[in-house]
Amino acid sequence: MTRRWAGLVAVVLLLAFSVPLGAQQESIEETRTRAEAGDADAQVSLGLVYATGEGVLENGVEAARWFRLAAEQGLGLAQHSLGLMYEDGRGVPRDEAEAIRWYRLAADQGLVEAEFNLGLMYEDGRGVPQDEAEAVRWYRLAAEQGDAGAQVNLGLMYEFGRGVPQDEAEAVRLYRLAADQGLPQTQMAADQGLAQAQNNLGAMHAEGLGVPQDDVEAVRWFRLAADQGASDAQYNLGLMYEDGRGVPQDEAEAVRWYRLAAEQGFAEAQLSLGISYANGHGVPQDEAEAVRWYRLAAENGDAESQFNLGAMYQSGRGVPQNDVTAHMWFNLAASQSTGAHQNQAIQYRDIIAERLNLDQITEAQRLAREWDEAHPR
Repeated sequence: MTRRWAGLVAVVLLLAFSVPLGAQQESIEETRTRAEAGDADAQVSLGLVYATGEGVLENGVEAARWFRLAAEQGLGLAQHSLGLMYEDGRGVPRDEAEAIRWYRLAADQGLVEAEFNLGLMYEDGRGVPQDEAEAVRWYRLAAEQGDAGAQVNLGLMYEFGRGVPQDEAEAVRLYRLAADQGLPQTQMAADQGLAQAQNNLGAMHAEGLGVPQDDVEAVRWFRLAADQGASDAQYNLGLMYEDGRGVPQDEAEAVRWYRLAAEQGFAEAQLSLGISYANGHGVPQDEAEAVRWYRLAAENGDAESQFNLGAMYQSGRGVPQNDVTAHMWFNLAASQSTGAHQNQAIQYRDIIAERLNLDQITEAQRLAREWDEAHPR
């Protein structure tokens, strides 16, 4: 089962830059008049108008100017919005430490989006030294206010013992809080936090972590998240259908879910779809289509797909046979793998190398190096 850390920075950005109702009920010029008279609520509203381009040309510099005027008067929404501008370098030079300063001022007033963003910054070590215990503290404050994304992230910290003692039962409790939310104030964040919580609950039930192992219950949670478009849940539901866990085995249905996830760029699903086409599982066998999906996943940095793509070039399946290209992909797979997978990639690369002359090996190494430079890890 796959679980990915919930990163809702973009969601918080959209929430912070939604124009408040009061600003929508008066004209921009009326808002400007109040803002120029020093009204902090009007100043932040005008900043939001410029940040979103609602009724005016989008202008980051002007948005930051109005946010700052309101933020210096102590308005939490403005402080958080100015932090977002500094984090993203919109209208001001990018400065994560300055973003942290403004987030903290807003978070100290209890603004849930700022608490959540501080958790992210401490977890990732952006603008501050990495500190998972401090990330947990800020996630907890936001989670206690009912923020679904914070509940998911705090659950993940408990599940993996990051910044807190590992506690899978507490992780399940937090995932369930997020998954059971109704219609909170910030629906976009809730939708993403909800889907992530549902997917994580599915994984916990599938693995028996913090709850009794139950494939049927796992499928139920995966489906709820997958139906919302969550690519990791779509992939997980595909795995359940492929293996016949909690549902009757159905390779065609597995392929359907893999495809939905793969079309969103989910590398593991792209790999699984490639394997399905290569072997004719759930779809007619089509080696060229297998190569297409392996390549997409390989370009996303998936080492197993890079190995499989090398094998296709080695044998000329779905592509013209090409030992130089095969060497390149085996070499890349070896550099991104560990243990037995790395040894296997090295073995295949070295077998290919015995068939190449020095110029061909040099060319294969050049291609691998250029690919690496174009795809920083």
